[in-house]
Amino acid sequence: MITDSEPGDLFTIRNAGNIVPPYGEAMGGVSATIEYAVMVLGVKAIIICGHTHCGAMDAAMHPEQTVHMPIVRSWLNHCESARRVVVSNEKLTPEERAHAMVEENVLAQLDHLRTHPSVAAALAAGKIDIYGWVFDIAEGHLFSFDGDQGEFVPMGEDHIPSATPKRRRRN
Repeated sequence: MITDSEPGDLFTIRNAGNIVPPYGEAMGGVSATIEYAVMVLGVKAIIICGHTHCGAMDAAMHPEQTVHMPIVRSWLNHCESARRVVVSNEKLTPEERAHAMVEENVLAQLDHLRTHPSVAAALAAGKIDIYGWVFDIAEGHLFSFDGDQGEFVPMGEDHIPSATPKRRRRN
């Protein structure tokens, strides 16, 4: 609904926490799907979309919640860099921490996405764009990470900020 797309327009991966394991760490379904989408389907954009009130991000912030779920706990380790960024900021209220965790996780997963060779090559060639989105469930607003501004900004119909790194120049 938020992309105003038709059936078949999107190739979607959904998982707890919107996680993209770094290349080589978990050679499973997510990595295989990314490689296939980029190299075979020739997707032109990849979006990491997090959302507010995310149970996975709450569990990542409070690891004691997953003590009896070793697979979930292991999966959420892919959010550890985001968690550490958030917990290191002692000025945040609990509500601000929850929101910051969602945003920081989107950024962490974008970093992981860039480690995949197919994505790195497509980015370097200017063949793909990447986006980091956060959907505010309560308000129904969508925010996109603006790589130029270094922050999440509201999306407009005429402007969708990109998290795509600047293209490298070759001589």
